[in-house]
Amino acid sequence: MHRAYTLNLGLVPYRGAWELQRAIAAAVTEGMLPDTILLLEHPPTVTTGRRTDAGELHIPDGADVEIVETDRGGKSTFHGPGQLVCYPILDLNRHGRDVKRYCRDLEEAIVQTLAGFGLEGQRIDGSTGVWLTPPPRKIASIGIHISRWVTTHGYALNVDLDPAPFTHWITACGLEDAAFTTIAREVGRSVAVDEVRPHALEALAEVFGLELAELPAETTRDLYSKEEARV
Repeated sequence: MHRAYTLNLGLVPYRGAWELQRAIAAAVTEGMLPDTILLLEHPPTVTTGRRTDAGELHIPDGADVEIVETDRGGKSTFHGPGQLVCYPILDLNRHGRDVKRYCRDLEEAIVQTLAGFGLEGQRIDGSTGVWLTPPPRKIASIGIHISRWVTTHGYALNVDLDPAPFTHWITACGLEDAAFTTIAREVGRSVAVDEVRPHALEALAEVFGLELAELPAETTRDLYSKEEARV
């Protein structure tokens, strides 16, 4: 088992969470922090990845959404309240230096999270993420960045939000005519992100062999202070 911290941030603007990821990743790389998992939600945000094509974005004029170009892999995706975003900042020197395995492990953690709600997550060959079938409906997206074997970014699991932006605002994940769904839609009731978070942490601990504890408040304050000073 590897010791790891968790931090529940609530609703956080995308750029602020990205800066915090960078600060934590630097501390993990330097051995100042163990593996650290951030759990949060974002205001409406469209992010692009390193493989995003120009034609993927067709956001209507006046849409209340931020657009952020990121350094993660993959294509475009949508974030919004009611979606559980998980950023595991892990040192893969402790978990195997294998990028494909890491992506499969994230998928497995999502599959186990969904099982807590009686849903059977599936993988589809050639498409990173987790689906429900049949028919194919994407419920979680994955996009990662790795530097010096330390991971940033992660996955987004649709809990209870309107999935329309995935198809109306963007060609999400570069997938034409793909259907997107949520936990709430599949189980037929409202589901809060707070209800999903414990399942997500339990699954990550199981898949990656982690012993989890909350990130100490003073460490969180120090990280934010360093980021403010750097900016």
